[in-house]
Amino acid sequence: MEQDFSIAAAMMPNITAANASAPLDAPELLLGQDGAIKVVYAPFDHIELEAKLVVVGITPGKTQAINALNAAIQAKRRGLDLRESLAAAKLTASFSGGAIRNNLVAMLDAIGVGAHFGVRTAAEMFRPGAKAVHFTSALRYPVFVDGENYNGTPDMLRTPILKKQIDTFLAEEARALPNAIWLPLGPKAEAAVSHLAGHGILRREQILAGMPHPSGANAERVAVFLGRKRSEDASKQTNPTLLLAAFARLKAQISEIERSAA
Repeated sequence: MEQDFSIAAAMMPNITAANASAPLDAPELLLGQDGAIKVVYAPFDHIELEAKLVVVGITPGKTQAINALNAAIQAKRRGLDLRESLAAAKLTASFSGGAIRNNLVAMLDAIGVGAHFGVRTAAEMFRPGAKAVHFTSALRYPVFVDGENYNGTPDMLRTPILKKQIDTFLAEEARALPNAIWLPLGPKAEAAVSHLAGHGILRREQILAGMPHPSGANAERVAVFLGRKRSEDASKQTNPTLLLAAFARLKAQISEIERSAA
């Protein structure tokens, strides 16, 4: 599949050291606005076409946007072409290491994703230079509400300026990676991916729904999911019954994917 880089080709020349540090204040990086909602350009266009696993967040935050914009500037200084620059920017801005990646790898291994892909641990899929994982967001380009990182409100599927990103860019990625396993992080990303499945762009059986978000702030829910904390010791807000049911369902789903591929 040939990827459409028309937005990147138009916007990359607009990136400067000045606006890279303050993308919200740069009219030349503005992709759209509806009231308090702003969508700004940052180079998250690259799709890893060899990916076996797609990890989907909500939208890049301000820090990720700044990192990607600065990486694009460095790539241009190194003489890289558009495709190479976009790949470098995307790699720089994707999360690597820390509690999020450690939790994510532990949960993927626990439900059998690493074994399914023939690696000792899913951590091997995240090593530098590996192409097995594609990181993306329900909303590819950074979204801000009243100058703050978008957190899922207003509902992206009920807000035209946001839904358009899902129907255009996330759908493009789904069509480019039709056989990958899709892992949405959290209910907002899950809703976007499920929306594509509802339109026949993805198959529901390839979507790993219900895994707790791997952020460090979600440590108790991750611990219950992994069996590191007994359900009777968990707080009520954690909803251990739901987490344990999700674990069993996801483990069974990976087993079913294995049987279907055999």
